[in-house]
Amino acid sequence: MKVILLEDISGKGKTGDVVKVNDGYARNFLFPRNFAVNATDANMKNLEKRKAALAAKKEQELNCAKETAAKIDSLSVSIATKSGEGGRLFGSITSQDIAEAVNEQHGVFVDKRKILLDAPIKTVGVHPVEIRIYPEVVATVRVSVEANG
Repeated sequence: MKVILLEDISGKGKTGDVVKVNDGYARNFLFPRNFAVNATDANMKNLEKRKAALAAKKEQELNCAKETAAKIDSLSVSIATKSGEGGRLFGSITSQDIAEAVNEQHGVFVDKRKILLDAPIKTVGVHPVEIRIYPEVVATVRVSVEANG
């Protein structure tokens, strides 16, 4: 029996896939739990409409992400913190600190989990930091760490 998956099913496929499964599996498991629908002509047309709408939505999200990335690329953030001899910081600058600074200084919300730091910043100076806006879109913000006191 051919069915259209409405949910991701491990071992069978992802949402929107048309797969062939055993009749009993479809009737007893997939259909009662609304994980799939029968692959009739009407359901196939609805699937194509949903795929087109989803593609348009993804395109719009991608364009919005590119605009946000262009805005973030032009930003420079300044963070003042205590430091010792040779420009070493007492502590470090983390992704949380960078996200708060971008939000406070420029009004752009950035999720701290989207900031790509290999290790916390521990020295004074200008550091380029990448921020993943969307899976294919990465922006770079310049973080200027200054000695305070």
